[in-house]
Amino acid sequence: QTSQSNILPTLAEMASLCFSFSKFIEEKKKLLSRLRRIEGQIRGLEKMVENDAYCPDILMQSSAAACAIHSFNRQLLEAHIRGCVTEEIREGGEGKVDELCNMLQKLMK
Repeated sequence: QTSQSNILPTLAEMASLCFSFSKFIEEKKKLLSRLRRIEGQIRGLEKMVENDAYCPDILMQSSAAACAIHSFNRQLLEAHIRGCVTEEIREGGEGKVDELCNMLQKLMK
């Protein structure tokens, strides 16, 4: 079973293959900031469970964390398309488009 973390490009791959350095640094800061917020949400969930919070409250917070992860994935995917994929299309290549199509097929199972 493949996890989503193995499907999406790593930040290092994005830096070396996709973006101009300044665009990569800007996007990396946004992504890391979003991940830190998600981390805080997960820690909050952990404390809620430890403190025997009301189950529906935990479920609402869990749902919010899941939405935040989905939002992170959308932002990362957009950066990949606008950077890597667009750059390769301009250069006449299609490898990144094929890679993107394969990745989307895996994500949508």
